[in-house]
Amino acid sequence: MAIPVIDFSKVNGSAEERAKTMAELANGCEEWGFFQLVNHGVPEELLERVKKVSSECYKLEREENFKNSKLVAALNELAEKKDGEKLDNVDWEDVFTLLDDNEWPSKTPGFKETMAEYRAELKKLAERVMGVMDENLGLPKGYIKKAFNDGEGDNAFFGTKVSHYPPCPHPELVTGLRAHTDAGGVILLFQDDEVGGLQILKDGQWIDVQPLKNTIVINTGDQIEVLSNGKYKSTWHRVLPYTQGNRRSIASFYNPSLKATIAPAPELVEKDNKETYPKFVFGDYMSVYVEQKFLPKEPRFQAVKAV
Repeated sequence: MAIPVIDFSKVNGSAEERAKTMAELANGCEEWGFFQLVNHGVPEELLERVKKVSSECYKLEREENFKNSKLVAALNELAEKKDGEKLDNVDWEDVFTLLDDNEWPSKTPGFKETMAEYRAELKKLAERVMGVMDENLGLPKGYIKKAFNDGEGDNAFFGTKVSHYPPCPHPELVTGLRAHTDAGGVILLFQDDEVGGLQILKDGQWIDVQPLKNTIVINTGDQIEVLSNGKYKSTWHRVLPYTQGNRRSIASFYNPSLKATIAPAPELVEKDNKETYPKFVFGDYMSVYVEQKFLPKEPRFQAVKAV
């Protein structure tokens, strides 16, 4: 079983191609919560540059710190004990976040320019994907974007998480990234071409998200689940550590503004004849999520203050 791979350019193809592709996208959202896009419109040349500057940044500005980190020391110490204990509340991951207004790595030539260009492209792609979701759900054009931006304007949160999962000497004692669903909206992942490790939970089974060159993996977060009144589910996923290879993972998150009110779309509540989720402010949801990220998601929806 492999997650769907969809040619996104065919959304602009003939009527027949478009209908088929829209159906594939609907199936990706409804049945999987994860799918891979080829021909997504982000230039290959830019993606190659992103790979290059990310790898260089890790080697130049991150690797030494990771090797000397408390995490590495704790894992080696545990391995020596040989008592079967595992490192539970940590992830074997080197990670930093890029926002419009935070400090970016500055020693790697071309990193800032390349990643700024990449983020602009990915934000446009996220909005195109949300447009497809609107159409497939039968919502007014621009509905999801408007909900996330708390009205017109550009208030949504758009962050990019740059992660590396370095070779792990004792993969049986730690996870790369613990199983979770994503709190936000639409997640766009540019993952490693060669080193696997990402898995999603489908029908009780963990399935590999196969590395495919220069694809963008899309997954839906908790807020899309709420807006769609449960028609699109956020999916549990995790990363396994490997002894070989340094897995690159660049995830961009198009999330609601912290002030945005999120609720099931009225059209879908009417259609389903029931409202499955409470109405809440996204910032309140995030406060709950931070505490409960790796716990079952249903109680998170209930714990959030209804507006």
